[in-house]
Amino acid sequence: MPVLPEPATAEDVAGIRALRRALEEWMARRGVDQWPVGSGAPVERVAAQVERGEWWVVRDDEGVLAAVRVIRSDPEYWGDDDAPALYVHGLMVDRRASGTGLGRQLVEWAYARACAAGVSWLRLDHRASNPHLDDVYRSFGFEPVGETDRPGFLVVLMQRACVPAAP
Repeated sequence: MPVLPEPATAEDVAGIRALRRALEEWMARRGVDQWPVGSGAPVERVAAQVERGEWWVVRDDEGVLAAVRVIRSDPEYWGDDDAPALYVHGLMVDRRASGTGLGRQLVEWAYARACAAGVSWLRLDHRASNPHLDDVYRSFGFEPVGETDRPGFLVVLMQRACVPAAP
């Protein structure tokens, strides 16, 4: 069954932040270098992003099951690149849905949004020190196109070309 994320609301802010924190801690326990514990955005920043319509969520009976942030520009990581693109950030799936394909479904949903919006690319990034995520994103059709230095770590920039749907 295809996933249909809904726009996040102010009531989802705590759930988005809790999911991020849980994943930070899970990664730390496993030695995964992606999101260090405590690296998530403050509540005010997430609330502002939700208010701007950037966050989308999948909910179940326990709350936020998955979340993804989709934005139209990303100068922080991609610089002044003006190529028409949508950017995926903060892709998160609660561990209770691990192995269900929900992460891939969210990326495919974002890809369909990008293509429907008429942009050329769906873009995302990950820490260069996370080869597993590189493999996952490649399996989703993304190709690395560059790297950027961040304070204390290197980021791999990846993109997937949008192919317009047949009429």
